[in-house]
Amino acid sequence: MNEWLSTIEKFSVLDAIDIAIVAYVLYRVMLLIRGTRALQLLKGVIVILLATGLSSVFHLTTVNWLLNKILTLGLFAIPVVFQPELRRALEQLGRGGFFAMSFWTAGQTDQSAQLIGEVVKAAQVLSKAKIGALMVLERNTGLSEYIETGTLIEGRVSSQLLINTFIPNTPLHDGAVVMRGMRLVSAGCFLPLTDNRNLDKELGTRHRAALGVTEQSDAVAVVVSEETGKVSVAVDGVLTRDLNENALYNLLHTLLSPKRTRRLNFFSRRAES
Repeated sequence: MNEWLSTIEKFSVLDAIDIAIVAYVLYRVMLLIRGTRALQLLKGVIVILLATGLSSVFHLTTVNWLLNKILTLGLFAIPVVFQPELRRALEQLGRGGFFAMSFWTAGQTDQSAQLIGEVVKAAQVLSKAKIGALMVLERNTGLSEYIETGTLIEGRVSSQLLINTFIPNTPLHDGAVVMRGMRLVSAGCFLPLTDNRNLDKELGTRHRAALGVTEQSDAVAVVVSEETGKVSVAVDGVLTRDLNENALYNLLHTLLSPKRTRRLNFFSRRAES
């Protein structure tokens, strides 16, 4: 009892801040891996750690030796297995995403609303005609490596341009278009496919590419299914499916409306109009 009282007396404000920071970082890590294969892998690591502890308590020498060797190998395997999640975490840290506090600003609101309106209008026309499409909207993370795989367009975004790009049997209809601000930078782009094996089997290559690019960047991807005409949005490796016009507009407005952010940003890049 006296030891507990002594410990409580030594507990300071700095200790509370220390615990709060660690708790917040763990919370952000859980949000980062939620809905990805990393969550299942993390559960496996926890099971191995618990088994190692129990084997030590019950003096299971051989089992403990084997589990320790597995953990040692795991230290080298984790950076490979968790590569997409580590990349996303470092990108978020680099752009201040871990500790950013954002609030609405009036700047560039008209341009953002115009962009969203053109994308929504194009998505609805393509949806009714059951024409497959994949539209990627760049945010903070640059997508130049994917832009270079397509054909440079450098045109102002409009619903007509987006619709015409995805007309079947045209040279650029099979790939993705990448937009940077109000510019359609490139079309016919090739994107990385997600490695997530738990996806619905109904999802085709476009949806997997949308998930893949949003797993590796903070981009927003709008997908129109060629088979069903349903519209989906991928962001942070999570797919929101079967969106009607109002739901699509509201979601894009939430994701793309300009915000002023209080954070350290030494390498900021403006989206050109």
